[in-house]
Formats: sequence, C-alpha cells, structure tokens
Amino acid sequence: MPHRQRPAALAAAALLTLSALAVVPSLAAAAPDPGTPVRVNQVAYVPGTPKQATVVSTSTGPLAWTLRTATGATVASGQTTVRGADALSGDSVHVADFSAYDTPGSGYVLSVSGNDSLPFDISADAVRTLRTDALAFFYHQRSGTPIEAQYVGSRYARPAGHVNVAPNQGDNAVPCRTSCGYTLDVRGGWYDAGDQGKYVVNGGLATWQLQNIHERALHLAGADRAALADGTLAIPERANGVPDVLDEARWELEFLLRMQVPDGRPYAGMAHHKIHDQNWTGVPTRPELDSQPRFLAPVSTAATLNLAATAAQAARLWQPYDAAFAARALAAAEKAYAAAKANPNRLAPASDTIGGGAYEDAGVGDEFYWAAVELYVTTGAAGYRADATGSTYYKGVSFTTRGYDWNWTGGLGDTTLALVPTGLPAADVAATRSAIVSYADRLLSQIAAQGYPSPGAGGDGKFYWGSNGTVANNGNALALAFDFTGQQKYRSGAYAAHDYLLGRNPLNQSYVAGYGERPVRNVHHRFWANQADSALPTAPPGSLSGGPNSELQDPVAQAQLAGCKAQKCFVDDIGAYSVNEVAINWNSALAWLANWAAERAGAGSTPPGPTPSPTVSPSPTVSPSPSTTPTTTPPVAGCAVTYTSNSWSTGFTGNLSVTNSSAAAWSSWTLTFRFTSGQRISQGWSGRFTQSGADVTVTNESWNGAVAPGGSVSLGFNASHTGANPAPVGFAVNGTPCTLR
Repeated sequence: MPHRQRPAALAAAALLTLSALAVVPSLAAAAPDPGTPVRVNQVAYVPGTPKQATVVSTSTGPLAWTLRTATGATVASGQTTVRGADALSGDSVHVADFSAYDTPGSGYVLSVSGNDSLPFDISADAVRTLRTDALAFFYHQRSGTPIEAQYVGSRYARPAGHVNVAPNQGDNAVPCRTSCGYTLDVRGGWYDAGDQGKYVVNGGLATWQLQNIHERALHLAGADRAALADGTLAIPERANGVPDVLDEARWELEFLLRMQVPDGRPYAGMAHHKIHDQNWTGVPTRPELDSQPRFLAPVSTAATLNLAATAAQAARLWQPYDAAFAARALAAAEKAYAAAKANPNRLAPASDTIGGGAYEDAGVGDEFYWAAVELYVTTGAAGYRADATGSTYYKGVSFTTRGYDWNWTGGLGDTTLALVPTGLPAADVAATRSAIVSYADRLLSQIAAQGYPSPGAGGDGKFYWGSNGTVANNGNALALAFDFTGQQKYRSGAYAAHDYLLGRNPLNQSYVAGYGERPVRNVHHRFWANQADSALPTAPPGSLSGGPNSELQDPVAQAQLAGCKAQKCFVDDIGAYSVNEVAINWNSALAWLANWAAERAGAGSTPPGPTPSPTVSPSPTVSPSPSTTPTTTPPVAGCAVTYTSNSWSTGFTGNLSVTNSSAAAWSSWTLTFRFTSGQRISQGWSGRFTQSGADVTVTNESWNGAVAPGGSVSLGFNASHTGANPAPVGFAVNGTPCTLR
C-alpha cells in the first residue's frame, strides 16, 4: 500500500550542496554487507512469543539448526522450513522456528549449516527498556529549553536552541514568511526530525500517539497504568504528580497552541502549517548555533485540524491534573475546528520545500473526521457527533485503505472511538473495532508471504520514505486487534514488527539506535552528527531510523544503492536522508508499540480476554464553551449508570456515564448517590456537584440538561479517600433509581 514520502528533507539537495558532501567522502561506496545469513531479532525475543529467524540459503531441502547458550551448550535443535525466493529482499530464504524453547537467558546463538547468528537474549527486559528509551527521544528533540546532563548524560546535553540567544535569532517573535502583520512566540515544541523545523501536522500525530498511550491505559482492561506514571521518565517534570507521558506530550501541545492565529487577524483560529529556517540548515549545526532567520509558513486547514484534534484530546486527559490548561486546550480546539470549517480548502502546497519540508496533503476529510471525533468524545456536543457520524470515514472506513500516518488520520479517530466510552451506538463501536481487526487480518496475510515480515511495508513491492514508521504503526494496529479480541495471532504479528525493526531483516540491521549488535549510528541529524564531527554524539538509544526507501531520494542512496531490492534500499549514512533520517512521528509509533510490547510481555503473554466494548474508566468530560451547546440531546426518567474509578494512595478520579433508558426525553436532570467510606469530592466536571455528609447531588449544566431516550451524558470528579474506596451506591436520577451497568 503506497505511502507518501515524508517530505521534510526533500529540498535537502541544497543541504548536500552546502555541507553533506564534505561528510560523505565516497558516494560510490558499496552497499552495506549484511554479514551472517542467519538473521534474528538481535536484541531479544520475549518469552511466550514466536521465535523465528530468516536464513538465506538456496538449498531446496530443509537445513538443520541448533540453538546454543552463551557457554556453547546446545539447548534446542530442528530443521528449517524452505520458503524460497523472497521478492522484497531478492534473497532465497528458509525460516528457522525455535519458539518451543522459552528459557530466559542472554547470549544465545542460532547456528544453521555452520553459520552463526548474531547473539540475542530471550527476555522481556529489552522491550521494557525500549519503552522508556523510545520516549526519551522526545526530550532530546525539545526546542526552547536546555537538554540537561542529569537526564541524558553529558554526551547529549546541550544549551537551549532557538531562544533568542546569539547567534540564534529566536522563536519568540517569528514573522510570517509572507507578511501577515504580526509575529508569534512559538518557542518550545519538538524539532521535527533531523532538521530543526517544527511542523504542526507531524507534531499532531506524534502528540496524539503519546497521549493515546495514556488514554488506552485508562480504558482497556489489563493495561499497565503505572508504567508511564509520574517519575518513570527522565524529564524535568518527573515529580509534578502528572503521568510523564502526558508531560512530554504537553511540551509539543503548548507549541501547537502557539501556532494559532490570534483573534482579530485574518484566518483567526487557524494554525500556521510550520516554522523553520529561511534555508535548509547545514549538517552539522547544533541548535543553539543556528544563525538563520526563521519564518512562519501560511496557515493550512490540515494543521488547524491537527491542532483541534490533539487539543481536544488533551482537554479530557488533563482535566484531573490541570483544569485550567484543559479548558484552554478545549477553547483552542473549538476555535480551530470552527476556523477550519470556515476555511476548508487552505491546503499546503507541495512546492514549499525551501528550508523545510512541504508536508502537503491534497485531502483533509480524514482530518475533519478525526477532529470531530476528538471534540465529540471530550464534549458530548451534538454538533460534533453529527459531523463525526456523518463523515464518510465513520466506522473505520479509512482502514479499508491503510492504517494511519501524518496525512492519513482517520484511523486515529477510529482508535479513540474504539477505546473511549461515548454515547454512540454499541453496534457502531463494534463496527469500528471490526474494521481495525479486519485490517490486522490483511496485515497478517501480507507478512505470511514475506521472508522478512514487515507489516504494512512493501505491499505493492516498494518501500517508501519512512517505511519503518509504517511498520511500527501497523504493529500498533495488530496490537489493538489483540487488545480487542485476545487472539494470539495478532499478538504474534505485533511482535513480528518488533523483530523486523530490531534485526530480522535482509541487512541484519537494527534500525533502533543503541539496540542490538548492529544498530544504526549515523542517522541524518544536525546534532547527532558524529560522522560529520567526532565531537558530536551518535544517535541516542531508542531513536528509530526511517528505514528502506526504494525510491532512493537522496544522492548518497542513489550512488550506493542503485538497483537495490526494496528491503535492502538502506545505508547507515548521515547523508542518506531519504532512508536514515529520524522523525517524531516514527518514534511516537515506536514508543506506542514498545509500550504495548512491554505491557504484553511476561504476565501479558496470556491474552487479556476480549473487550467487547470500551467500559473501563471513561475520561473526564470537559465542559464546552457556549459556542458548542448541543443542538440535540445526549443523557433522564428510567436510567442506567456506569461507574468506574482510578485510585491512588489517598485520592481517586470517579467517572460516570448516565443513560436515559426511558421512553421520554429529559429536559433537565439531577443525579444523586452516596458514599459508604467517608470519601469527599474536591472537584467535579460536566455537572454541579454538592456533597452533604455521604450524600452527593449533581445537577446538569446549562448545556447538557436535555437528554434524549437512549442518550447518555458523561461526568466525573476528583475525590479523597482513606483506607477502602468502594464504589458509591444508591444512584438515582430525578428520584428514579438507576440500574448499574
């Protein structure tokens, strides 16, 4: 399935003219030698998962294999299965399956016909480490703040970039490239990739994926909510009482909010598409030494909808931690969505490649759907619901084409609806989940025919810019299919994506820096540029290279890889930007997959059990502004209540979904219930809370009092407890007892 290239470095021919030729002394060097013909996940296979290696051999009969420990003791043996010619790699291959051996250990070697693999472990430790290293990438990429040695070590520490300290010209008052009469303070955010530009559409996807790591854990039975809690990442915010993955996402979201056009200006509420240097930044250039002027690109509908979607998502996730920020994010999201609807065809041009990538997108229907979904889930407002359910992308339609990427975002909205409780019909939620599972089935069929399984990449015989991001994102789709069904085949497919990225590929190349015997070192980057300047570092552990690209869109790849088979169109060279750059949206996909893989390792090797509908801990609903007052009804006379909570040592968040199960509409509602163990509410949302002793009364807000038959309203609260924290009892609406679901 074709994926458009990530164009952020397309204009870097100019960059190569300026500097990279000096760091690539021989463009005619041979393509990389893959080494041993026994290709394995050179980091670790997780116990309880399939353990397979690809073996290059023209033999038409099975070959004997042995598995040895680090001391040389043989612990398993068997015969390969002949697969024959593999189109994507050009290799003739066998598969060695040693899944039956499951004893944890390090330094295992698989030997086939006298050829030894690179050593590897059988252990869950590596995926747990990768979970945090893949997220550490984002702190490294922060703009507008010093990267401190206490978090990253002295090798990777650097001063703040682009904060108006010479020679920087700063991001605190950036003008429009075409005069707009104002400047914006757009400090902060993440540098997008190997360049030092900041792009809203790429930032939107990456922000959503980090936030979704947290939101999935809120709503999926058996998910590991503690894994990325406060104090789990090495970042400055690690002791502020907020889950660290949300803190990291907020660093980018604050930047996205700053890219919004201020009130009173043309296109107010829309978001500028990107901000970067006037010309492509040379390699190497430390961020704090960049002396070029920086400019805002014009607004785009796609960027505006990315802002609307991610800010709406953040609003519900931040409500328990920072209600003021949640309200600010929601206000910006609503303003952006309205502005996008008023300007639906402001499309970024493909020609805008001087100094930064174009990130053009010819169609934004998928972004409109995604933004409407996120706003509906957060507010419950009927207008957003109508836009989401009336979209041609509703119920997983985008998954009939492909998964998701920065320019194909319908699947993000689908994932939200598949995970987060709403007032939508259960049949629609089931259809959305079914679309994701059907897509996962297509991925399994595809990788079953590949000698080196790489889900979603190479489906049309080609690999495109950012193919490793495609593999990781499709690994995520397989992971969700396992979450929804509990079927082991999807879990195995997701771990196969992991294996490919960590070395089971035709080049014996771990595409993740710092992982495996042959990890990437020379990614295309202005600061991690050791190949260009030995005083600078290589890529930090957990950084994902873009991966093979059979279109060969840079001079180094063209010179070294001419005639390459699709999966072999890669070289670990700083000048090969079309195959070896990094990007925030590829690393966010890896971080999501690694988090899931760590969670489903060990005890998670048994299926979680099917989760037929999202019913666990709904996110807090944030009150919308008056401009989004529902025009039709969500949740009163017969009633049903769903209650869930998320507790910590002395506090908890309670979440309620109240459904009108009567035949008559409610024009207003009053919910009552009581606690049984001295719990005290400190804050509530989407209703007016009062508490007298153990008894709690909640009356509707002006915007959510009307509830149609079958409609629902979501509300929640923060509260304290001591000792036990049982669920409240005695739920009633307007005096009528409610059924508990």
